[in-house]
Amino acid sequence: MGFIDDMFNLTGKVAVLTGGGGILAGSMAEGFARAGVKVVLLDLYLEKAQQKAAALRDAGYAAEGFQCNVLSEENLMQVRDRLLDTYGAVDILVNAAGGNMPAATVKPDGTIFDLNMKDLQKVTDLNFNGTVLPTLILGKPMAERNSGSIINISSMASLRVISRVVGYAAAKAAVDNFTRWMAVELAVKFGDGIRVNAIAPGFLLTEQNRTLLTNEDGSFTERGRDVIRGTPFRRMGDPQELVGTVLWLASDASRFVTGTVVPVDGGFSVATGV
Repeated sequence: MGFIDDMFNLTGKVAVLTGGGGILAGSMAEGFARAGVKVVLLDLYLEKAQQKAAALRDAGYAAEGFQCNVLSEENLMQVRDRLLDTYGAVDILVNAAGGNMPAATVKPDGTIFDLNMKDLQKVTDLNFNGTVLPTLILGKPMAERNSGSIINISSMASLRVISRVVGYAAAKAAVDNFTRWMAVELAVKFGDGIRVNAIAPGFLLTEQNRTLLTNEDGSFTERGRDVIRGTPFRRMGDPQELVGTVLWLASDASRFVTGTVVPVDGGFSVATGV
C-alpha cells in the first residue's frame, strides 16, 4: 500500500451504525463495506436492518443487522455484549438514529405555541438521548482500549435557524455540544486514540423530509425551492456524498481531528442568501 492508502486503510475494522435501516446510515454502511469494513446495522425495526445487511452480503461484503432501541440502556448493553462476543471490539460508531416527527413540527398555519410538549420531547429524546446512550454504552469499550472513532450525525438545523423544526434543531444543537464535550472528556482521561466528531449534512432527500421538500410529481415545494436558493451549489445533496467525510473521520487520515462538526452541505451553512 502507498502512503495515502495506509492513511485511509480501514480493512478489517468493525463499524456499528445506529439508525441502520435509514437512507443515510445505509449509504455510509455501503461506503464502509466497500472499504473493507465489517458493518453492523442497528435499527429499532429488525427487518429494515436485516434487509440492508442482506443487500450488502449479496454484494460480497461482511454485514449484519441487529434490532436495537437506542433509548434503552438494557437493550444497548445486550447489543454491546453480543458485538464484543462476536467481533472482539467495535472500532467505529456512527450515531445515525434520529429524525423529526410531523407532530413536533410547527404547521405552516400555526405557531410555536401550538406545539405539544410531549411530541417535542419525543424528538429531543430520539435525537439527543439516542446519541448519548449509544456513545456511553458502545463507546466505553473503545475508551478502555483507547482506540476508536465516534461519529455523530448533526444537522444544518443546529447551525442556522430553519423554520418549523424547533425540537429537532434544539436536539441537534445539543448533539454538537455533546460531540465537543465528549471529545475533550475522552482525550483528557483516556488518551489520543479515541476521537469524537460529527457530520452536519445539508439538505438530502430522505423518506422523512421528502413530503416537505417535494411534490408528488417530483417538483420542489416552496420550502424545497427555498432550500435550493439558500444552497450555493443550487441542488440537494446525495446521501452518497457523506461517504468521503465519514471514511476520513473513521480513518487515521484524521487522527489529530476531534471535537469537530463538519458541514457537508453544498455551502448552505455559509451562504449569505444573496
